[in-house]
Amino acid sequence: MKTLKGPGIFLAQFIGGAAPADLAGIAAWAAGLGYRAVQIPCNHPQIFDLALAARSQTYCDEVTGLLASHGLVISELSTHLEGQLMAVHPAYESAFDTFAPAAVRGDRTRRSEWATQVLHQAAAASARLGLTAHATFSGSLAWPYLYPWPPHNAQLFEEAFRELARRWRPVLDAFDQHGVDLCYELHPCEDLHDGVTFERFLALLDNHPRCNILFDPSHLHLQQMDYLQFIDIYHARIKAFHVKDAEFTPNGRSGVYGGYQPWLARAGRFRSLGDGQIDFKGIFSKLAQYGYEGWAVLEWECCLKESEVGAREGAEFIRRHIIPVAERAFDDFAAGGHSAQQIRHQLGLGE
Repeated sequence: MKTLKGPGIFLAQFIGGAAPADLAGIAAWAAGLGYRAVQIPCNHPQIFDLALAARSQTYCDEVTGLLASHGLVISELSTHLEGQLMAVHPAYESAFDTFAPAAVRGDRTRRSEWATQVLHQAAAASARLGLTAHATFSGSLAWPYLYPWPPHNAQLFEEAFRELARRWRPVLDAFDQHGVDLCYELHPCEDLHDGVTFERFLALLDNHPRCNILFDPSHLHLQQMDYLQFIDIYHARIKAFHVKDAEFTPNGRSGVYGGYQPWLARAGRFRSLGDGQIDFKGIFSKLAQYGYEGWAVLEWECCLKESEVGAREGAEFIRRHIIPVAERAFDDFAAGGHSAQQIRHQLGLGE
């Protein structure tokens, strides 16, 4: 067994809000809240220059040195937005185009090529930084047909997943060359949103060794999945972990789909750590049982609580839940060494 590492904090929801707008300021802020690691999104070049990190060991050393001066490391880099652009259904063209540089907006082919380039840079930068895992989204071609009418079209889903796997295979190969696991956050609106869709994708990639999971129980809970059993099934592929709380309280007016309502009014809502329904004692116990040795990283999204409060409370919440795993069994003191002859005698098998 391994003791997982933490607490870490995903910076995406704090940049431009609670967190300062430069890496030195962010490092001081995160360390002051009690965090030991930061998960850095790659779409803020004023904080972290991914293109430079992919080619310059000197720059990577400067970044790690700055963080180390505050007692911090990088848990993972994140390309959630860029991963989303690997596959975009036409229904989402205008919404997701804003995630891309102006030069490639409105051009599906060039936008996907740009996203692929960024993912390759992320693989190289992660290796230079000494990281072993990377966080991303899968993108989505099939999502608009999640609950289809007209009825289910098997050929449509087969083609969507074949194309998704075709686009991602070269990226996964690049991560493999750099010795880094690519971890997909299973998330509604992504084609990879539960265990079944992940398995389908993985099979089309011939069980690629770098195709792995960022485990976020909040998204599974809001789909009414058994997120503890999920760990039992997929623990070998869980290489990153977002500690994120949620609650699901269905009523006579709306349920899982949310009724197009704002977060505050939905049956399923994200909450600050400890304010929702997620069984984190069970989760941390399962991860300790299976020897997860990555980081426990706060992802804060709450429809009620102020972000600075959520960040401050989150560090202590994660620290309390980390289980320092035992180096020996509790009943070792009563164990005794026996020879084969003694064992046979104990079993009544004679001399």
